[in-house]
Amino acid sequence: MTPAPDDDALLRETTGGLVRGVPRRGVLAWRGIPYAAAPTGARRFRAPAPAAPWQGVRDAAEFGPAAPQDRGQFVGVDRRTPLDEDCLTANVLAPRGARPGDRLPVLVYVHGGAYSVGSSREYPRQGETLVRDSGLVYVSINYRLGALGWLDLSHWSTPERPVESNLGLRDQVAALEWVRDNVAAFGGDPDAVTLSGESSGGNAVTTLMTVPSARGLFARAIAQSSPTNAVYLPAVTQRWAGEFLELLSHQVGDDDLESTSLDDAARMLEEAPVASIVRAAAELQLRTPDEEPGTICFCPVIDGDVLPERPLDAFKAGRAHPVPLIIGTNDREGSVFTGRRDILATTKPRIRAIFAATAKPSRKALKKLYPGLPDRPAALDFGGDYAFWFPSIKVAERHARHQPVRFYRFDAAPRILRVAGVDAFHGLELWALYDRMRTPFGWAMSLLGGRRAFLRTAARMRARWVEFVQTGVVADWPVYEPEHRRTLVIDDVDRIEEDPRGDRRRAWQEFVPHV
Repeated sequence: MTPAPDDDALLRETTGGLVRGVPRRGVLAWRGIPYAAAPTGARRFRAPAPAAPWQGVRDAAEFGPAAPQDRGQFVGVDRRTPLDEDCLTANVLAPRGARPGDRLPVLVYVHGGAYSVGSSREYPRQGETLVRDSGLVYVSINYRLGALGWLDLSHWSTPERPVESNLGLRDQVAALEWVRDNVAAFGGDPDAVTLSGESSGGNAVTTLMTVPSARGLFARAIAQSSPTNAVYLPAVTQRWAGEFLELLSHQVGDDDLESTSLDDAARMLEEAPVASIVRAAAELQLRTPDEEPGTICFCPVIDGDVLPERPLDAFKAGRAHPVPLIIGTNDREGSVFTGRRDILATTKPRIRAIFAATAKPSRKALKKLYPGLPDRPAALDFGGDYAFWFPSIKVAERHARHQPVRFYRFDAAPRILRVAGVDAFHGLELWALYDRMRTPFGWAMSLLGGRRAFLRTAARMRARWVEFVQTGVVADWPVYEPEHRRTLVIDDVDRIEEDPRGDRRRAWQEFVPHV
C-alpha cells in the first residue's frame, strides 16, 4: 500500500479502501480488487464475508489469482496463471476520462468453464473494445470453482465446522453487491447494470434471475449458451458430494472408516490440501457423464434458501426477476465436446440411458431428426441441443410471457471451422463479441479465409449488445414470442427467422416434456 496523492486521476475510493488503476490501450483499468474476504481456513466452505478494508492505496494494476482448478481439464487457465483460494476479486474497465458520477451503463461478465475451470484473466484484453468504442463500464469477476464452490456438501455441516450450500452463487451475489456499492466510483451507473455470462456463466445468469438475494442487483441480462436446466435437487447433489468425499479421503491418505462420517468429513474438508480437493473434484467430474448422463456435477442446488426452486419453474410462474433478457446458443453447440471436454450426452451408452427414460414414439421422432445417431457428428449435435439449445428455448418462451426477450442463434464461422466440421461451436461468439480475433487462435481461424466477413459480423453483434446494455432494447431485433418465435440468426448476413428448427423443438418437447 502507498500513500494517496491528491491529484491522482486513476485513484478511486471503494468500500474497502482506495485503489489506483492503470491506463491500458485507451481505457482505464483496475484489477484484482477484493469484493469479499478470502474463503480460506475456517471460511473455506462458508458464504462470502465482506472484504477486510486496507490502509493507504491498493495497487490495482494486475489481475488477482484464478480460483484453484485442474489445469489439464477442459481448456482452463495456463501454467503461468497463479491459483489461490484467495480469489474473490473484481476487475473494472472504464473509458478514458470517466469520472465518478458519470453514470455510464455497466456490463458485468461471468466467465464459463463448467463451473470448474477458467478465470476473469483468461483473455486479459477482454472488454477493452466495448469500453473504448462504446463508453461502457465493464466488470469481470472471479468466483470459487469445482468442489470449493459448486458441490453441495452442506449435509456434512456441523456446529463446529459449518458448511454452506451454493457457495459459487453466493460469491456472484456478493460480487453484484460490490458492483452496486462501488461502480459509481468508476463512472458506472448502479441502476443500469447488465449481467452477462457464457456457458456455465450463462447458467449463472439464468439462475441468478431466480435467486431472491440477487433481485434488484441488475437491470438487464444476457445468457449465452446457458445450460439452463443444470440445477439439481439435494438428493442428487448429496450423492455426488458423498462420492467426492470418498475420493478426497483417498487423495489425503485417510483410510479411516470414520473419515466420511459427519464430524470427520467436516474436519477433512477444512484441513485437506487444496490440491487434493482439486484432484478429487476432477476425478468426480470425469465419472459423472457416464454414471449419470446428461448431468453436470458442479452446479447450483435447489437448497430452499439461496435457490428456492428450479429456475425453469420460476420462469414459468413469472417469479423470475422482471428484467429484459437476451438469450441464445450457437449453431453447433456440441461439436467440440470431445477429448478433455467430453462431458455431454454424446456417446452411445449415455444417449441410450437418456432414451430409456422416455416414451418410444418420442424417441423415434427425435432420432429421425439426428440422422446417424448415435454416431458422430449427430451425437455431438444431440448432446449440445440437450444441454444448451432446448433448455434455452424453454427459458425464452417462459420469460417472454412476462418480460421482453430476444433470442439468437450464432451461425457465423470462418471457413477453416467448416472444413474441420465444427462450424459455429460452443463459445465461438466470444471471439466476435469480445474482439478475440487478434489472439493466436483468432489468427489461426483466418488461415483459409473468412476473417473480414467474421469481423463485420462481430461488429454488428457488438453494436446490438451495446444497444441492449445502454437501453434494454434493440431496434432491429424483434422480441421473441411463443406464438412466432422470431429469432435473430447471426451470420455473414444476419436475418430474422420464425421458429428455426421448429421440427427439432417440437420433437424435444415431446421427448422431455418435464423440462
